[in-house]
Amino acid sequence: MPSTRTPLIAGNWKMNTTLAEARILAYNVVHMVGVPKGVDVAVCPPFVSLPIVAEALRGSPVALGAQNLYPAESGAYTGEVAPNMLQGLCRYVIVGHSERRAYFAEADEFVNAKVRTALEYDLTPIMCVGETLQQREAGETEDILRTQTSGGLADVDDVSSVVIAYEPVWAIGTGVAATPDDAREGIAVIRNTIAEADGQEAADSVRILYGGSMNPENVASLLEQPGIDGGLIGGASLNGEQFVALVRAAEERERE
Repeated sequence: MPSTRTPLIAGNWKMNTTLAEARILAYNVVHMVGVPKGVDVAVCPPFVSLPIVAEALRGSPVALGAQNLYPAESGAYTGEVAPNMLQGLCRYVIVGHSERRAYFAEADEFVNAKVRTALEYDLTPIMCVGETLQQREAGETEDILRTQTSGGLADVDDVSSVVIAYEPVWAIGTGVAATPDDAREGIAVIRNTIAEADGQEAADSVRILYGGSMNPENVASLLEQPGIDGGLIGGASLNGEQFVALVRAAEERERE
């Protein structure tokens, strides 16, 4: 039976683009993407660019997302951004990205706090999970995905409100994407983990994206895999033409 989940193509600009560059990139995406058919589209610029990108996206179907949040409304957390600061400005927020886990020592419990906080403030979290190359070579992929998924979704009443991105760490920014089989198998582990905890109906309702060097050359082979509901795009999202090519590929899959 065909999936009823709407694919999502979301661009994670990471720590790239000046204010001027962010405005131009956002306008280009809006101009080129038009009105996507059967596909949700979002861009996640750096915090400093959120207001000007929001203005560029105004009136378009392209949604805005942030790259992180701190699970508190206010306080002595220099450099952090609270959920109420994003509320009404963004639709999505990325949490648990492997770079946050690796460089800032974010554990599953902290990621879970961010997921629950985002939902409390009407933000849709895009929760990232994925194994490192060392973990993969040690045969630990399934255990890592199960632990990160169950830990990140702990005490979440409606898991269908969360988007999950499977991002094998060894494929992020390396130009080496997981094979379609790798991506399908990893996403199947994630969905099975949700089914065991919350039931198959809940698992079937969760959108699970693939992230990790998805580009116009490999997007079709990845999106044709069952269970893959779009992509969280890094490098290719910094090029308007490449990013929109991924949106077109997702539209094409929906037409099939």
